[in-house]
Amino acid sequence: MTALRRRMIEDMQLRGLSERTQETYVRAVRQLAEHYAVSPDQLSEEELRQYFLFLHREKRLSRASCTIALCAIKFFYERTLQRPWALLDVVRPAKGQKLPVVLSPAEVWQIIGLIRLPHYRVCLSLIASCGLRLREGVRLRVSQIDSQRMQLHIQAGKGKKDRYVPLPPRLLPILRTHWCSHRNPVWLFPSPGPSGEERATASVPMEESGLQKAFRRAVAEAGIHKPASIHTLRHSWATHLLENGVNLHLIQVWLGHSSPTTTTIYTHLTRKAEQQASAALEAFTVGLS
Repeated sequence: MTALRRRMIEDMQLRGLSERTQETYVRAVRQLAEHYAVSPDQLSEEELRQYFLFLHREKRLSRASCTIALCAIKFFYERTLQRPWALLDVVRPAKGQKLPVVLSPAEVWQIIGLIRLPHYRVCLSLIASCGLRLREGVRLRVSQIDSQRMQLHIQAGKGKKDRYVPLPPRLLPILRTHWCSHRNPVWLFPSPGPSGEERATASVPMEESGLQKAFRRAVAEAGIHKPASIHTLRHSWATHLLENGVNLHLIQVWLGHSSPTTTTIYTHLTRKAEQQASAALEAFTVGLS
C-alpha cells in the first residue's frame, strides 16, 4: 500500500466513513490513477476534466456511478491533498427525477418462490417482509432479532444510523427454522464455505453477489419484465404499506430515511392514490359538456 493511499484511508477513518464507503472511494481513485498510469496527486485540473468526460461519453456511467467517482476524487483532493479545486463542483451531474420500480405482492412472492437455495429464499423473504437494504439483510446478526417485541434492531445502517423495524409474525418461525439448520452463534446467514458444512463456525456472512444473481434468475424465470433488483423489494414494501393506510412518517422511520422528502416519493407509486385522484378529477369535471 502506498503512503498516499494509507493517508487517504486514515482521513476517511477520521471522517467516520463506513468501511464500504472507504473501499468504494479507494477503488474510484485507483481507477483514476490507472486511467492515466500516474500517481493521482500528479494530475492537472484539465486531466481531471477530461477524465469525467471519459466517464460520461465513453464509459456511459449512470449519474449515481459518476457521483460516487466525483465524491471519492473530491475527498482525495480536498481532504487528503488539501487541494480545493472549483472544477470538482462544476462536473457534478444534474440530478434526475426517476421513480423506483415497484412489484405487486403477488409478483414479490412469485419471484421468491422460484429461489431454489433455502438460505437465499429465507434472506429474500426477510428483506421483502421488513423493507431492508440488501446489506442489512445479508449481514443480520442473530442478536438483532427481538422476538419478545417482534422487532429487528438494524444497527449501523446507511449513514451509520440505528433503527427498529417490525418483524411480521409469519416470518419469525421461518427465521428460527433456518437458524436451526446451521446454529451459527453470530450470523443468521453465515457464509456456506466451499462445502457448505462450515456454516456453524463461519466468521463472516454470505456474499451479496450470489443472492443478487439468484434474484435476477428468478425474475427472468417468472417472466417479469420490470427492471427489478433486490432493492425493488424495499420499494415495494414501502409502497404496499402506504397503500394500506400506514402513516408516512412511520414508514420513514422504518426505512431509516433522514428526510420525509425521500419517503414521499412513494405517494406517487400507490394505485389507491391514483384511483382516488381519478375519482376526484371525474367529480370535478362532471360539469363539462
